[in-house]
Amino acid sequence: MAEIDHRRASDNKPLANVVVLDLTQVYQGPYATFLMAKAGAEVIKIEPVGGEPTRLRAKVSGGASIPMAMLNVNKKGLTLNLKTEKGKAMFLDMVKKADVVVENFSPGVMDRLGVGWSVLREINPRLIYGTGTGFGISGPDKDNLAMDVTIQASSGIMSVTGTPDGPPLRSGASLVDFLSGTHLYAGIVTALFERCHTNRGRLVEVSMQETAYPSLASNLGLLYRQQGKPSGRVGNRHGGLALAPYTVYEASDGHLAIVCATEHHWQNILKAMDREDLADDPRLSTNKARVENIDFTDEIVEEWTRRNTREVLFGLSKKFGFPAAPVRTLDEVVSDPHMHERGALEWFDEPLLGRIVLPTSPIRIHGADKVDTVASPQLGEHNSEIYKRLLNLDENQLAELKKEGVI
Repeated sequence: MAEIDHRRASDNKPLANVVVLDLTQVYQGPYATFLMAKAGAEVIKIEPVGGEPTRLRAKVSGGASIPMAMLNVNKKGLTLNLKTEKGKAMFLDMVKKADVVVENFSPGVMDRLGVGWSVLREINPRLIYGTGTGFGISGPDKDNLAMDVTIQASSGIMSVTGTPDGPPLRSGASLVDFLSGTHLYAGIVTALFERCHTNRGRLVEVSMQETAYPSLASNLGLLYRQQGKPSGRVGNRHGGLALAPYTVYEASDGHLAIVCATEHHWQNILKAMDREDLADDPRLSTNKARVENIDFTDEIVEEWTRRNTREVLFGLSKKFGFPAAPVRTLDEVVSDPHMHERGALEWFDEPLLGRIVLPTSPIRIHGADKVDTVASPQLGEHNSEIYKRLLNLDENQLAELKKEGVI
């Protein structure tokens, strides 16, 4: 069995020699195991014989291939039908040699297949078993079906997203999937750390809804300030309506976000606008006054921003010292020189998609060896390599298993 606490001295990667059986799908779970692979773990992605849902979406839309390529780099790819007795037996044999099993099926799916935590912990007492769900593995809502947008709805995120006179909106990005995927990674690595001292495994669970709730901190502040009345949507203004100026302003060539978090920032904004004459205006002299007169505050700022380009405004924010950023398009972001220079983004020649930009792990362990990007595996690409190594199967046996629909 792989040992996290007895690594070879030559393995200068945080999760070197950790073996992960990855049953995850779509975004949440695959992001957790992506982070593990980028930390040096051997992540073995196990898919149904037909492929996981994200791979199937790619057959409908070429653009849908990007998430598969992004989230599954540096993984080995297997196919395995856990609904067959042979497939289940093969999985259980692999579990004996693994450190981590990760899945994000609905609660109870793994138990019904006969490969849930209660079974696996008996086979491998040192196993860390990570499960990501929508609402948790207990409680009255545990069986509710969950996707990122439904969790944004149920967690309250959509209720505070949008304009006051418009409908609730979801975030344009799949934020909850990645919030919960990050928490799932953190929980698994925490359990691996504990295992160094106890030599015992753990069940680690993460609920999408529970990871979403803390992101509402500023909105909850407004809720309590209004004594329990629904806070509603405030557009791009501060979620708790506690800061001004704080929104997205129109520029001559797009938009710019400006945040005034301190009185010092406000004084600097006035200098940038060349409007220091407003410093003593009672409607603007304190943050409390600016919030109480928020429409007037925003009008003053936007009169200035509309006359300037995003580049000029951003330059002034750096010169005078207040938080601001141009609202950038995705094509601007993927070419960001800063992120490329830091290695957060990299150009990569993907076998099916050609030259694309991929993210690397945002977790930087200084002094550790870099894990070079290896393309996301094709369906069942490593069946021969992994099954031979872990289960001692030969080509004839593999051919028979494929014929029987087991792999």
